[in-house]
Amino acid sequence: MITQDLEGLSMSLWSGVTRVLTPVEFPQVTYASAVTTDGAYIIDLYDPTGSEVGNLHAFPISAWASDGDPLDLTPGRLPYTVRGVDCALDGRTILVTLADEAGFSAVLTKVDDPESQRVIFHSEHEAWSGMLSADARYAALETTSHNPGVRRFAVTVVDVGTTEIVATLSDGPFGPVRPVRFAQQSGDARILVSTEASGFARPAVWDPISGERIDISMPAVQGDVIALDWHSASGRLLMVHVNDGVHEVYEHDLNSGETVRIAHPAGSFFEPDTGSEFPVIWSSYYAPDGTRRLVRGRWNVPLEILESTGGLESTVVLAPKPVPPAAVLTSHLVTSSDQTRVQMWVGVPADPTARKGTILEVHGGPNLVAIDRYDATAQAWIDDGWVYASLNYRGSVTFGREFREKYWGRVGQGEIDDVSAAVDWLVQHDLAASESLFITGASYGGFLTLMALAKLPDRFAGGLAHVALADWVSAYEQMSPPIKVAWRGFIGDSYENDPQRWHDASPISYVHELRAPVWLNQGEYDTRTPPEQAARYAQAVRAHGGDVVLDWFAGGHMPGGLAGMAHDYARMQELTGRALHGERWDSQAIDPMMHDPMPDDSA
Repeated sequence: MITQDLEGLSMSLWSGVTRVLTPVEFPQVTYASAVTTDGAYIIDLYDPTGSEVGNLHAFPISAWASDGDPLDLTPGRLPYTVRGVDCALDGRTILVTLADEAGFSAVLTKVDDPESQRVIFHSEHEAWSGMLSADARYAALETTSHNPGVRRFAVTVVDVGTTEIVATLSDGPFGPVRPVRFAQQSGDARILVSTEASGFARPAVWDPISGERIDISMPAVQGDVIALDWHSASGRLLMVHVNDGVHEVYEHDLNSGETVRIAHPAGSFFEPDTGSEFPVIWSSYYAPDGTRRLVRGRWNVPLEILESTGGLESTVVLAPKPVPPAAVLTSHLVTSSDQTRVQMWVGVPADPTARKGTILEVHGGPNLVAIDRYDATAQAWIDDGWVYASLNYRGSVTFGREFREKYWGRVGQGEIDDVSAAVDWLVQHDLAASESLFITGASYGGFLTLMALAKLPDRFAGGLAHVALADWVSAYEQMSPPIKVAWRGFIGDSYENDPQRWHDASPISYVHELRAPVWLNQGEYDTRTPPEQAARYAQAVRAHGGDVVLDWFAGGHMPGGLAGMAHDYARMQELTGRALHGERWDSQAIDPMMHDPMPDDSA
């Protein structure tokens, strides 16, 4: 596990065996970085511009600052986008799931012999998150070949030696199944999987060799029960029930069939990331000896690791980083116009008489979720006198399959109804007023920011959009191949077959409705929300007399780490302050830290 201090000045490698933090000299890790099981290498994509298109490399930790050269794990292969990384227990065998113009592939390679790389699986349809069995004899992947064009995965198990498909597990066209973890014993091919046959997530254990399957149905519990990990030797499963956004930890014993709720402090115990290299950003788990380790986050406390072998007692084995006093956000339910219930986190400043206004954040994804975990930017808003709300609109994960898929074929429609309902709730509870309410988000959240400003023109004083999708039509040809595949499915058809769908989903189609100012924060090398479409949007806003500022940063879809976060927050503080004083945003001087690589008249 890699940790980083809040100033971004140092990093450490935490060993779950020795429980010791060891300083690591490495430029920067991201959510896409991994560590080999022997702790010798950091595995990361080499993409100097941050484009998310490159080649996977192994960076030797001990020699980073001296003579250690990074190792290209897929030499000779053209650049690609990573869709999964797994390291075998031997610390040397790496399985990378990747996507390029040819489709989706699982490539097996070795840190000490990358020339031996070979493709063990390939499909023109989406395939994600390949993982290896304990003896590296089998690989399991999330695949869509059984239901092309629809992101409801099956589990496909491949024989690594022969590359033959051993078995596929699917619950039909409406019941996705995803692999979580193989058994930890050599020779045991069983896999902990997550199923959704009922419409809500439930764990199951499946043996692809014998076909035996054990489902943990938990009929008395409503909502998603997410499988986090299992200790196959003892037959224990670690699970989290998500109850209207609040996490409740459970443990199931395969031997006795008993399921018990685990006593634990409030907080979140995993953070999903279904659209990136790893299905989770962080997660609670079992140590090799079966000790339960709860990785816990809270809005006001950074991540910590609690350890217990059973009962109510637990020990902090990795303490949270110290932070200034912070606010706890509370969970609330909001009813949208079609009676869809959406969950929202709300935090208020300590001094209600000194409020400046309200920030409504809509997360990216859309298949992500805002959870109860420390967020420095959220705490900065609250500390500076703002009410802060974070909305889990339809499309968010951990609220069931129907809720997660509600935007399919209706991109940007129901989500805006959810935003409108959230605004109504905040106003009704005296937590927001239109003249001081700002909406913000990144990626899909940036897209929803732009849509909300146009569809709800009288509700906001301004919008702060990071790496936003502003024009689906012009963006499509510049997107990376896996992004194209995903959005054809989500929008409902290809642009060639139904161009109106793509125009209707594009914020650029509604710039004439804008009343509030807009800030776009865009990466020069972004392959998810490409730069040209952002420039076109800004040009269109200006052509209609709107107030827009387009800032550029030298990177891809993610701003530059903690320093980038601090810079962006200062920029947003400046812009919201100008709006509260009735000043236009586009009348200001150009930010000297930004530059425009694509003038509007060239777009």
